Amino acid sequence: MTRSGRSSPLAASRFIAADNRAPFVLASASPRRLALLRQAGLEPSVVIAPEIDETPRKSELPRLYALRIAVAKTETVATKEAASFVLAADTVVAAGRRILPKADGDEEVERCLRLLSGRRHMVLTGLALKPPGKPMRTKIVTTRVAFKVLTANEIAAYVASGEGVGKAGGYAVQGRAEAFVRSINGSYSNVVGLPLYETLSLLEGSGWK
Repeated sequence: MTRSGRSSPLAASRFIAADNRAPFVLASASPRRLALLRQAGLEPSVVIAPEIDETPRKSELPRLYALRIAVAKTETVATKEAASFVLAADTVVAAGRRILPKADGDEEVERCLRLLSGRRHMVLTGLALKPPGKPMRTKIVTTRVAFKVLTANEIAAYVASGEGVGKAGGYAVQGRAEAFVRSINGSYSNVVGLPLYETLSLLEGSGWK
């Protein structure tokens, strides 16, 4: 769930649409979001990784940050795909008002896990959808997650697995870290990276068939 602030070249991959639905563009570099959409039976016509700066602003709250980045991703891609439904999302792990990073290495994974050990945190996803010829629609989805108290050996083993690198909050709930979760209040798919129920509702409510 990469928040390095570094931008990558605009990349696009195209897929054959399964039917005659209106074009649907996923503005995301995340393989997990694409996998979740496919799990729900949705195949984007185009997948584009938008080139934006994802650096949080000073004192920016997690909710506002997640929504701002999702909107920026959608706007960047919608300028080139004006005839399509363009969907973007940004997922943030927050401990109180603090935005946890997308861990860029083992040390950051360890710091995140030590912070999350034995406490509750929030996973927030900002959704932004730009239908063709209509105003953008947005939504924020929040899931509350509680971790058990992690031992030093559990943290070390997880860090050694390499699974947390590149993930928001330093963990992937769909992997080994699921064993750390004491409770989840809200959408599980939101913690993976895309709240499916809310995403489908946003698309259908915007006229996508």
